[in-house]
Amino acid sequence: MAVIMLPERRSTVASSSSYQNPSDLPCEVPLAESVNHILEPQEYLDSKPFSLGFVETETCDKPRFGGHQTLKERERSYSAINQTIHCGFVKGTNGLHQRAGFDLSEKDRAYMKNCVVEFSKQNVCFVMFLDEQTLSKLASEGHVPDKQGFVGLWKTVVVSNLPYTDMRKTGKVPKFLSHRLFPSSRYSIWIDSKMRLTTDPLLIIDFFLWRTKSEFAISNHYDRHCVWDEVVQNKRLNKYNHTAIDEQFMFYRSDGLKKFDPSDPNSPLPNVPEGSFIVRAHTPMSNLFSCLWFNEVDRFTSRDQLSFAYTYLKLQRLNPDRPLRLNMFKDCERRALTKLFHHRVDSSPHSPPA
Repeated sequence: MAVIMLPERRSTVASSSSYQNPSDLPCEVPLAESVNHILEPQEYLDSKPFSLGFVETETCDKPRFGGHQTLKERERSYSAINQTIHCGFVKGTNGLHQRAGFDLSEKDRAYMKNCVVEFSKQNVCFVMFLDEQTLSKLASEGHVPDKQGFVGLWKTVVVSNLPYTDMRKTGKVPKFLSHRLFPSSRYSIWIDSKMRLTTDPLLIIDFFLWRTKSEFAISNHYDRHCVWDEVVQNKRLNKYNHTAIDEQFMFYRSDGLKKFDPSDPNSPLPNVPEGSFIVRAHTPMSNLFSCLWFNEVDRFTSRDQLSFAYTYLKLQRLNPDRPLRLNMFKDCERRALTKLFHHRVDSSPHSPPA
C-alpha cells in the first residue's frame, strides 16, 4: 500500500488548525483497536473484472503527458470493458523517443514498484513527490533527506520535466494516478500537503473500504454539495479563468449533468468532494474512474471538484451492471483522522490562470 503526498512550493507552518465552527469539528470514527484485529476480505470486489491497458506512445510532433485523446476515444473510455485508454504518461515517437513529463529516476521507479510488504511501517510506502525547488526549500528548513532519500518515514521522490505549467495540474498526477506510479500496490491513500495522518493507514483502509465493501472513498465537501454552487464559488474567488470554467460546465450540462437536490431521495449523491484525502483500492473499476477523472482535468480546468460528479455519474450511467463502489463519507470523519496545517501565504497577488 502507498501513502502519497505532494508538498506545495509554499511550505507549511508547524501549527495546527483551530476549529471555529461546529461544522469544522471532527466526529467519532469507530476504528478497529489495532491492525491485529483486522483482516482483508477475500471476495468483496471485482465480481465482473475487466482488463485495462494504457496508451504508452503516440506519433505526434508535440507530445502531451495526457496524450491527444479524441472525443470518440473519450466516450468509449467510459465503458467498463477490456480496453486500452489514455491515462497520463504518454510518450511521443517522432523519430526520437520523447517523454512528455513527470520524469522519475530509475532508482525511485524501482523503489515504487517493489515497496510493498506485509504490515504497517513495514508494508506501507510513505512517498512524497516534489520538484528540485521544493526539495531545496525543505532542506533550507532543516528537512534534509538521508542517503536513501528519506525524511522520517517519507521517501522523497524528485520529479523532473514537469508535464504542465500549471502546478495544480501537475499535482493531479500522483493524486489520481497512484495505480500507475505504484503498480504493485493494491491500495493507496492520497493526502494533501497541508494534511497529516494521525491514524495507522491500515485502519483507514479497513474502515473506509473493507467494512463498506467500497473501492474508492472520498469525503463530501464540508460546505458545498452541488456543482452549480462550486462553479459560482470558483468564479467568485477567481480560482480559474471564468470562460474556461463556463465552457467546462456547459459541456457537462449538455452531456446530462443534473443539479443536486437534497430534498429529492432519488437525486444522485452530493456532487462536490473534499479532495484532500482519498482512499482507494486498485481495482479495475477504481483505476478506470481515476483515469477518467484525470483525463477530465487534463482536458479542461485543474479544478477537480468541478469534474468529479460528471465523471462518476457518467461512469455509473454507462455501466449499470458494474457500478463503481464509492464511499462518499462525512467530512467530519476526515477531520477526525487527519490534522490540518496552514500554508504560508504568498504576499504577491495572483491572477486566475488562463
